[in-house]
Amino acid sequence: MFLQKTLVVAALLCAGTSVALAAPVKYLIVDRSSEVVMNKVGSDAVWADKLPQKLAARLAKLYPTGRFGFISQVEGGFTESKQCVVTARVMLVPRSGKSLVFDAKKGATTFDAQPNLTQPQCQDLAKAKLGEAIAAVMSSLVAEK
Repeated sequence: MFLQKTLVVAALLCAGTSVALAAPVKYLIVDRSSEVVMNKVGSDAVWADKLPQKLAARLAKLYPTGRFGFISQVEGGFTESKQCVVTARVMLVPRSGKSLVFDAKKGATTFDAQPNLTQPQCQDLAKAKLGEAIAAVMSSLVAEK
């Protein structure tokens, strides 16, 4: 009887572990971008592309999701001479409950300026610069492993 209970408990623990391992890794990401060049949907799409589940799972081993999160910020727009100017910054920061502490552990900033772009083209440039900043931070985090 004791052996049967032990086997049942062991089976339940194994089943619970596989369910826990299958849960997607989700970092808290706060985006403070200017609506002129980057909206929430665009930011989320870039993050989803540059931080896939496989990479997030690897990072979570070194930087647990309960203790760390990311802040991203994309600023810019058009100058008087109609030049699109974009700056994107991404930082890994400590987490305090449901909020992030502005104490960057890793960060990257990218920027670019291009003349004669339309508003959608400038927004595409902003997405590209955000993607570069995310990739730069991720490469520095993975390299530490």
